[in-house]
Amino acid sequence: MRSTAIKTALVAEFVGTALLLAAVVGSGIMGERLSGGNVAIALLANSIATGAVLVALILTFGSISGAHFNPAFSVAAASQNDVPWSYVGGYVATQVLGALVGVAVADVMFGEPVYAASQHMRAGLSQVFSESVATFGLLSVIWGCSRRQPHAVAFAVGAYIAGAYWFTSSTSFANPAVTLARAFTDTFAGIRLADVPGFIAGQACGAAAASMLCRWLAPARTALPRLEETERVG
Repeated sequence: MRSTAIKTALVAEFVGTALLLAAVVGSGIMGERLSGGNVAIALLANSIATGAVLVALILTFGSISGAHFNPAFSVAAASQNDVPWSYVGGYVATQVLGALVGVAVADVMFGEPVYAASQHMRAGLSQVFSESVATFGLLSVIWGCSRRQPHAVAFAVGAYIAGAYWFTSSTSFANPAVTLARAFTDTFAGIRLADVPGFIAGQACGAAAASMLCRWLAPARTALPRLEETERVG
């Protein structure tokens, strides 16, 4: 039972993360092509599509794996005893692999080169700090909702990400797997590989801060499904 539960959870994380990246990159390409050079319109399309798809994916895969799709959240969830540490390595690996596959899928759909190094510069302390704020907010929203209003998690996360595209200077990557994968698409949603370490460092800081705050602010057990419970039901 345990083996089956972890396998289904890993598949859910892989598929969900791949679809998330396909949405992020694909909507960025579509928005840029249809906006006539208006970056604001392209970003609006990108943010709305990403937020909407996130809602759908969390509703679809949340009961199977918790719908993390994010190494920062998987590590933070383990630190809160919401998932076993022994599962984190598998989650992170499948999330990164899924993200890379999702980028390739989007590029192929739009006739772009598969895995082209991005030239989109996102450098500077303000961008790194922005990622700290974005990730802090994301994890705070997840835990705050999951421990008080669990049925609202999907909608709250989708709304937060759509909004954070606009109030953060980095456009809220807030996800190490997403950040790394987007370095391999030279499109609207891309990021230079040289800028990835700074983004991930900022995300780690934001995740750590949110974990410490939520451990005190909302200490109750999260409503996100635990794999042990899935195993018992199975």
